[in-house]
Amino acid sequence: MPTPAFTTSKPSSSYEAAGRRLQALIAAPVVQKVQAVTVVRLDHESPEDWQRLLDEIGETSGVRVEILEGGTARIGWREYCDA
Repeated sequence: MPTPAFTTSKPSSSYEAAGRRLQALIAAPVVQKVQAVTVVRLDHESPEDWQRLLDEIGETSGVRVEILEGGTARIGWREYCDA
């Protein structure tokens, strides 16, 4: 039997792992209420993958990614959404 395309196994790259981690953080009810989150790259996440992820998030319409001191990033979307 073929293996399903989507599995619950461990992500195969730091890009996928970081993406899943950020997705979970962004989906948290408290974060949804304030519509912003501050995140930092974890030691096991590749700097290149982290930058790629932030760049891709920043390309999303209505989303702003600000790079703060020490590599911390603030992702926000509240003030940029049309109500």
